[in-house]
Amino acid sequence: MHVSVFELDENTFLRYSRHLIIPEVGLEGQRKLKNSSVIVVGAGGLGSPALLYLAAAGIGRIGIVDYDTVERSNLQRQVIYTEKDLGRRKVEAAKERIESLNPDVRVETYDLRIDSSNALEILKNYDIIIDGSDNFPTRYLLSDSSVLLSKPFIYGSIYRFDGQVSFIDPRRGPCYRCLYPEPPPPDAIPTCAEGGVLGLLAGIVGSIQALEAVKYILGRGRLLLGKLLVVDTLNLEFTVLNIEKDPECKACSKKEITNLIDYDNFCGIGEGRKEMLISVQELEERLRQGARIRLVDVREPYETELYRIDGAERIPFSKLVESAGRFDSSEEIVVFCHTGIKGARAARILREMGFSKARNLAGGVLAWASYNASQKDKTNS
Repeated sequence: MHVSVFELDENTFLRYSRHLIIPEVGLEGQRKLKNSSVIVVGAGGLGSPALLYLAAAGIGRIGIVDYDTVERSNLQRQVIYTEKDLGRRKVEAAKERIESLNPDVRVETYDLRIDSSNALEILKNYDIIIDGSDNFPTRYLLSDSSVLLSKPFIYGSIYRFDGQVSFIDPRRGPCYRCLYPEPPPPDAIPTCAEGGVLGLLAGIVGSIQALEAVKYILGRGRLLLGKLLVVDTLNLEFTVLNIEKDPECKACSKKEITNLIDYDNFCGIGEGRKEMLISVQELEERLRQGARIRLVDVREPYETELYRIDGAERIPFSKLVESAGRFDSSEEIVVFCHTGIKGARAARILREMGFSKARNLAGGVLAWASYNASQKDKTNS
């Protein structure tokens, strides 16, 4: 554990005064927080409140892993950013915000995609791992890393009005694989970008993740160890479910997983799926050059009111199979939805029906709109 001196000068006393008078925290507890380190993987909806409250609590060293830039659609829930951060790297903007909130915190940033090649090297330097990701490959990666490194991993997920939190410590309880032994079929579960998420829910779940980290460091209270907290904000219900350690778990029980694997392939997101993708940049370039591409919007009617791509025909995903007769197997087809999840399913279905040139627009209309907005900003500047 990283050790640093905790100087109780006047400014420090004033900053943490409400902690210092709590018997369960006090001066010794504040020293523990100062001498601890937490890494948050994903500086998005969950990572934002977790990072802010960890910094405000006085965690001595905080790591941030993210490889994205700040977009306007983030601001509805990613409260660590503001309008002035649009277009900036998330790790850079988050670090600046944390340092303005608490200059005593040492912030370390990793502007990269965490994967099997770098996860252990990055995560080994921190006491606690917090999951701020939004995808299954990263969650399995973090869980397996926590088992191999014998470090606690605080899982969190959100979707629309519902969230989940669990404190996972493979040394004395079940791991994420005990809860979810196998990932769901690819594209079966929409992301927040596809299905939406209540911004307030992200604040609740991310704050609970930070709370679990602080309780663990202080050695106080009862953790969500072997428990799954289910949050239903629509009905304001909190349910705690028991998680049993799976004696057949390949990770934490049988110890059969001794190295990190290819988690994209494990979750069914392999090269075959990537071949069905076309980026907004490539599509824009090819359309500009006059390429004959059939654009198909597979969103439902109520979704098409949000944003449209000129020249696209609208065929709701629910009508895609029965409408396939209007396609030609020799033509190039690009399907798209809001963010790419439903589009991926549509492209796969069309390919299975013999339309070998069907591809999905990566990121959907959200990525298309963001790209075109950035191009206009460059032109105006």
